[in-house]
Amino acid sequence: MIEKMKFLSITGHKGDIDRVVDQYLSKYEIHLENALSELKTVTNLKPFTENNPYKGQLQASEELLANYLGGSIPLPGEPSPCPDLSIEAAARIVEDLNQEIQALCSEKAGLQKELDQLQVSKNQIQPFRDLNYSVSSIMQFKYVRFRFGRIPHDYYKKFMDYVYDTIDVVMHRCQDDEQYVWVVYFAPDVLADKIDAILASLHFERFFLPDEYEGTPTEASQLLDGKIQAVQQQIQEIDQKIMAQVQSQKEELLAASQKLKRFSTNFDVRRLAACTSHENHTFYILCGWMSETDATAFRTELEKDPETFFFVEDDHNNIMSNPPTKLKNPGIFRPFEMFIKMYGLPAYGEIDPTVILGLTYSFLFGFMFGDAGQGLCLLLGGFLLYKAKKMSLAAIISCCGFFSTIFGLLFGSVLGFEDVFQPLWLHPKEAMMQLPFIGNLNTVFVVAIALGMGIVLMTMVLNVVNSLRSQDVEKAWFDTNGIAGIVFYAAMAVMVFLYMGGHPLPAAAILAVMFLLPLLVILFKEPLAALVEKKAEVMPKEKGMFFVQGFFELFEVLLSYFSNTLSFVRVGAFAVSHAAMMEVVLMLGGIESGTPNWLVIILGNLFVCGMEGLIVGIQVLRLEYYELFSRFYRGTGREFKPYGRTDS
Repeated sequence: MIEKMKFLSITGHKGDIDRVVDQYLSKYEIHLENALSELKTVTNLKPFTENNPYKGQLQASEELLANYLGGSIPLPGEPSPCPDLSIEAAARIVEDLNQEIQALCSEKAGLQKELDQLQVSKNQIQPFRDLNYSVSSIMQFKYVRFRFGRIPHDYYKKFMDYVYDTIDVVMHRCQDDEQYVWVVYFAPDVLADKIDAILASLHFERFFLPDEYEGTPTEASQLLDGKIQAVQQQIQEIDQKIMAQVQSQKEELLAASQKLKRFSTNFDVRRLAACTSHENHTFYILCGWMSETDATAFRTELEKDPETFFFVEDDHNNIMSNPPTKLKNPGIFRPFEMFIKMYGLPAYGEIDPTVILGLTYSFLFGFMFGDAGQGLCLLLGGFLLYKAKKMSLAAIISCCGFFSTIFGLLFGSVLGFEDVFQPLWLHPKEAMMQLPFIGNLNTVFVVAIALGMGIVLMTMVLNVVNSLRSQDVEKAWFDTNGIAGIVFYAAMAVMVFLYMGGHPLPAAAILAVMFLLPLLVILFKEPLAALVEKKAEVMPKEKGMFFVQGFFELFEVLLSYFSNTLSFVRVGAFAVSHAAMMEVVLMLGGIESGTPNWLVIILGNLFVCGMEGLIVGIQVLRLEYYELFSRFYRGTGREFKPYGRTDS
């Protein structure tokens, strides 16, 4: 069911808004609306222009918690480690700790930059470790040019084979990798430009080494390793200092973050509030929706508060927004609200289909998956999972398992065995019945179609109720799923049952009234609705197109009645296929041969339970959405969201 809503306005002195929000809105659930949009008839309304003073401090506290305490950010509703902490003290705790951490982080950043530079220097000298000569001495040559770099393997071989002996150059080969040979070459100063050009044509890539290295490349690399380790040790010590600093104030930081979160959320209520002035006084106005129960309690409490005024607007013509939807169903049906929200919440005043969906979904699932043993597994497994994880889907599985167990007893099926006890009703595979014109047909198919007809008629009645509530004359009286559709479909269902039962059919006149008249009403639904609503134009101008379009729409209506009814055949088909699949499992398990392999039987049951349970669950949900909801349910409501609640 949908809770009844009341639209209310709260007014008081502008400076008192924080107290009211903290004292009342944290206690009562209220769906706030934008006061500037709702109160268009009120003059001199202005928005709040104040900036949230707690936003930056809250962000800093959340970053500290996320970075150093694993993201353990407290929620507003959780118990505070320091309940007496003031907002000023909370802000001071975060600011002081953040400054200390920022100072350490700045020091760490400087060391990290130094570490990166040392690593670059090491990477530059690393390929030339085989050069057993002081790098600083090489860089002081006056009459000899030197070049550090690399050359591709192919060009290095060509250079050594065809060029090296023809020019005045000394090349020292250092290290290799898959693509390059790292080398150092020396050339006379007067020939350096010519030799550089020759090497450049062979794709020599030069590396420029800074003159900071001491000793040979190996000695320089070892010296750099020592410096890198020392800097890394300093960075590690700073990280330990930061963690120790945060851990030492963990409780204070958690309490401060919670306090800042609460005050920041309360302060942001100004975005939905409005201001108005009267005789040098400025007042705030908050408005929104509250459940009837909460509104009554809220009014009683505010009567003792002289600084705050409370007004309930009962005339919906003066309200700009539509009431939000707050579902309130019995605990056993509450998990099925998940499916309702997937499709769309009911609009305020519309029928809440949660209970209907819960009953029909569980019933159809049990019919299609009738096995007492596997049903008990679903019942207990879903129940335990729901207790442990509070998952709505687990509770739905448990409900479906209950109905599967009932139908398993009706079908005489336990873990695929159908000879343990006599069925309370019938065996799905074996039960047959003789029908006129059709012949021999499985009983569960007939029952499934009859069940589908009953469900379709029920949804039509619900559509009439919803349409009357929304004052939609056409959908209530003349639509396919309105009164006209109910008369036609119910008459068709009665005729089918009379014919199949061997009873004489009504006279032709009665048939014409029950079939022809409703179809004519459906055909002329738009003109009839316009006539009832006393519109000036009853018939459309393009009458020929109207009749052509109406003919094809009427044909589609008849086809949809037929296809929607036959869609419920799958309910019986899955009941029969389940028995057939379990027969295959038992056959593979060697039951017929008298030497059962219980491992195969257990694994087969688990496979069928998982795979068929998933398929049946999807198929039943499809029936709910396409065959039931599409007839009566709009799902255009908006969710009731209490201000400041992140979990609603």
